[in-house]
Amino acid sequence: MSEVVASQLAVSYADLVAVQPIDLSLLPGVMVAVTGPSGAGKSSLLWALAGALRSDSTTGSVSVGGTPITSREQAAGLGVALIPQGNGLAGSLSAEENILVPLLARRVRPGEARERAASALALVGLEESGRHLADELSGGQQQRVALARAFASRPRVLLADESTSDLDAGNRERMIEALRAEAAGGAVVVLATHDPEAAAVADAELALDEGVASWPRPLPVT
Repeated sequence: MSEVVASQLAVSYADLVAVQPIDLSLLPGVMVAVTGPSGAGKSSLLWALAGALRSDSTTGSVSVGGTPITSREQAAGLGVALIPQGNGLAGSLSAEENILVPLLARRVRPGEARERAASALALVGLEESGRHLADELSGGQQQRVALARAFASRPRVLLADESTSDLDAGNRERMIEALRAEAAGGAVVVLATHDPEAAAVADAELALDEGVASWPRPLPVT
């Protein structure tokens, strides 16, 4: 289990400030919704937490379980899973292969990797679609495959960027329950979302507006 700590984390692109300096301390078992309008900095915050963007604050830092994050590859090795808005699937691979390839790259044994992929596809309701190419799936199905890929990795930290936006009501509820289950299992879950229903089931809500953070619903006191 790993606490995520961000200290004076800030992101900017040239003259555009995407995220003003922010401090975070997220304990294992918590699910946080990050809300705000388009362009508010939600994606930039998640990518910075994942090690894919460096803080432009000289004192800014992110750590997982006490280990400073220095790159996306290193963060992934520490169990930080990032689901980008575009889902990041390889269109020429099947749904199952999109889950298997990163597991095998992490040296998960082939038999175990196939078991994890099958379980994850069943969890998201796509057990019959494993052999379909990602490009053959609908946008909502692709979102569920991306979630399944993250679940199969057994992450310590799961960062999901608008990962329920293309889902119908039934599948959205199912995926939110799955995200909550990840948190209940000890992961830190951060969901960037425009969906008030998804935000409402999180333990806390962090709102961003032009990169400035506020807490409409603060983190629970432990």
